[in-house]
Amino acid sequence: MRIALTIAGSDSGAGAGIQADLKTFAAHGVYGVSAITAVTAQNTTGVLRAEPMQADLVTAQLEAVMSDFGAQAAKTGMLANAAIVEAVAAAAQDLELPYLVVDPVIVSSSGEPLLDDEGVLALKKELLRKAHAVTPNIPEAEVLSGVSIRSEQDLREAARRLFALGPVHVVITGGHTPWDQGSPEMSDRIMDLVYDGDVFTEYAAERITGRHTHGTGCAFSAAITAHLALGRSLHEAVPLAQAYVAGAIRHAPRLGAGSGPIHHFWRLDSDKAGRL
Repeated sequence: MRIALTIAGSDSGAGAGIQADLKTFAAHGVYGVSAITAVTAQNTTGVLRAEPMQADLVTAQLEAVMSDFGAQAAKTGMLANAAIVEAVAAAAQDLELPYLVVDPVIVSSSGEPLLDDEGVLALKKELLRKAHAVTPNIPEAEVLSGVSIRSEQDLREAARRLFALGPVHVVITGGHTPWDQGSPEMSDRIMDLVYDGDVFTEYAAERITGRHTHGTGCAFSAAITAHLALGRSLHEAVPLAQAYVAGAIRHAPRLGAGSGPIHHFWRLDSDKAGRL
């Protein structure tokens, strides 16, 4: 069985973070191992409290799973602070973490900071150059690139600046593109942009509306990681991850009073329904 590693925070509501990553891996037939970087108290209304792990404990977790299980691909999520970012960057090199996907979690969907300013600098200087892909949304891409993204030209300039920080691929997700708002031709789709240093490739996907979208970024990057672990290329993985997340939003269980979780195992339910 193929193995994927997630390095991220724990979400007590299980919609994002470690829990979402492991469910996404399982939904793709990949065995998931993990290193927890922080423990959060959160539900669908927001993050109530967060406590980072000691950086050396994060390193110990990584050494434990990689020395015994190994992995065919890995990803990061919430890293909390510079010490943890630096520990993960060192482990990425020392343990030769394969096909590392960096999901640069900076702020929660409800607005709480999940990576401090020093951590953002460390991510840019230390971790992105170890990444096979970085997968920011528009606000994250703005923070990391320094570009205010208001047009497709801005988006491409942000991608160029992110690529200059060292990842093999830049994948900027299109769910927050401001120039699409109110556009009839874009109201029913999103466009994710992939840049490899030479070519820009756009991947269109169906836009699923509703408030039950907590953890979509985690699921998207985890699905890409799972496909990389299964031997697919980044360009094969992106549209497959898009389709997976769209289905997970469409089949969301509608839990909680706020931004509810998506349904990571929606395909299993669909298969059952098809056999009835």
